[in-house]
Amino acid sequence: MWLKDSSIGRKLVMSISGLFMVLFLLFHGSMNLCLVIDDIFGTHAYNWICSMLGANWYALVGTAILALGFVVHIVFAIILTVQNRRARGNDRYAVEARQEGVDWASKNMLALGVIVLGFLVLHLYNFWWKMQFAELTGLHVSAFDPQDGSAIVKALFTDGWSGIIYCLLYIVWLVALWFHLSHGVWSAMQTMGAGNTVWLKRIKVIGIVFAALTVGLFMIVVLYFLGVNIGQMCCA
Repeated sequence: MWLKDSSIGRKLVMSISGLFMVLFLLFHGSMNLCLVIDDIFGTHAYNWICSMLGANWYALVGTAILALGFVVHIVFAIILTVQNRRARGNDRYAVEARQEGVDWASKNMLALGVIVLGFLVLHLYNFWWKMQFAELTGLHVSAFDPQDGSAIVKALFTDGWSGIIYCLLYIVWLVALWFHLSHGVWSAMQTMGAGNTVWLKRIKVIGIVFAALTVGLFMIVVLYFLGVNIGQMCCA
């Protein structure tokens, strides 16, 4: 099969699955921003969204599709990395001069992906496990109502020194995610045909903007609750 057996086909699969996940991250980040709005204005938008995306059939189908997209992206990333290493052979051990137009992120996409994946597992444990999974199975995996996602997030990020550590861990994750996305978006667009001399610099800018917007939505939430946590500790 062409998509599986050719290098271009594998890169195309990587590009499509990656862009699909970027769109999900934009939605997820926008949803998380409601946490800050709720905390400032006393609204309940985040929990309302959680109730819409709980143990409902459409949310479960979406979760399954998203999980499949992640698996496909990871598997093809590993395949392409192994393929590239085999193609370079012993040359990969040589000290190479910095190639013009090849940035740090492009040469470390797999390492950045591993960092992102590791923190994704932590993220799933902290939130998906205690929310959608708990609601679906009826298991009491935390002290909170699985539909009260706002309380679960606040408890994690504002729990004294533990909350500060979690905030710092998430900041590291988001920085790695920014590097991964900033290269990944423009690389995907280039693979899909937008890589001519006119558009090359433009899609790099588009990639950086998308990465900054996506990561910024998550970063606002983390920094806000980090500030709340520190404020609570100082006033205690």
